[in-house]
Amino acid sequence: MTMPRLRTVLLVAGAALLAKRAMRRRIQESPLWPMPTLDEPVSGRGRNTTVPRRVLVAARTAPAEGVVQLRLEGSGLPAWQPGAHIDLVLPSGLVRQYSLCGDPADSGAYTVATRLIGAEQGGRGGSAEVHEQLHEGVELEIRGPRNRFGLVDAPAYVFVAGGIGITPVLSMVRAAAAAGADWRLLYCGRSRATMPYLDEVERLGGDRVSVVAEDESGLPELGFLAEVPPETEVYCCGPDGLMDAVGAALPDGRTPRLERFSAAATAGGTAFEVELRRSGRTVKVAADRSVLSAVREELPGVSYSCEQGFCGTCRQGVLAGEIDHRDDLLTDAERTDSMLICVSRCAGERLVLDL
Repeated sequence: MTMPRLRTVLLVAGAALLAKRAMRRRIQESPLWPMPTLDEPVSGRGRNTTVPRRVLVAARTAPAEGVVQLRLEGSGLPAWQPGAHIDLVLPSGLVRQYSLCGDPADSGAYTVATRLIGAEQGGRGGSAEVHEQLHEGVELEIRGPRNRFGLVDAPAYVFVAGGIGITPVLSMVRAAAAAGADWRLLYCGRSRATMPYLDEVERLGGDRVSVVAEDESGLPELGFLAEVPPETEVYCCGPDGLMDAVGAALPDGRTPRLERFSAAATAGGTAFEVELRRSGRTVKVAADRSVLSAVREELPGVSYSCEQGFCGTCRQGVLAGEIDHRDDLLTDAERTDSMLICVSRCAGERLVLDL
């Protein structure tokens, strides 16, 4: 190798090394990095099993009124299947869950969409932060994907989506259409202008798709669900009222597969005690309080984020007691000896936590 060529190679290698070091410094100086250490009693058990990744907001579009779609590009993104969702760690530190609604074959990016929900509608700030702060060029952290709403093999499908509830259903409809499966979609919303991906699902399905806009025809008619054959899988995502109505419309003994945007109520039932074994303390949890709120009065450092049973940050080990699980995250195996204390409760009089 000649001296000029060697000099060029060394300069290129040096520049690449400096760029890599600069990127590492930028990530380490980010307020989202590093992940908090979770080895002490205040930790959310098992939280570090979900590998965090950095992504870039590469594109931002508006597929409907009040809805923002983000294309998140990154390297080494895990493969996913229809129905999966990811956690977004927002600039403020809030963690919110969003269904993946892009193409699973696009290995270099994830696509999510969220509707702006104001405080007067019960919003807790996550969607507002997405709409106001996540623009093209912004970096953020994600975790996942996870999937508790997977598309199972079946001879036929009925999909029911309400508003932004189309996001997990969209990839299912695409997969069913590509496979030539027998499927039908009922898509509901306040108005056509507020229903994202409406044009796409109508193109995909033709007369398989029924669109019900409340400002045109009122609430959807669900009587057809009583005639759904037993072998047909029914999937639903949308407001709680819609999902409850779908469940009630199915024949006795049939239950739909649901993806909820909010967890079951954290309060309700009776008061109980929680022993914090490693801390040597006992707290009382009133019927109208969550375990998390009661525990944090004694241990303010206990980790939490979503407070809806989705992100897993507050997961704690249970040493004794019967658990009333109200989350949509833990597997059956994980529920044997742990709980999400933001939503789940005690089914008896006393719980013992590994805190």
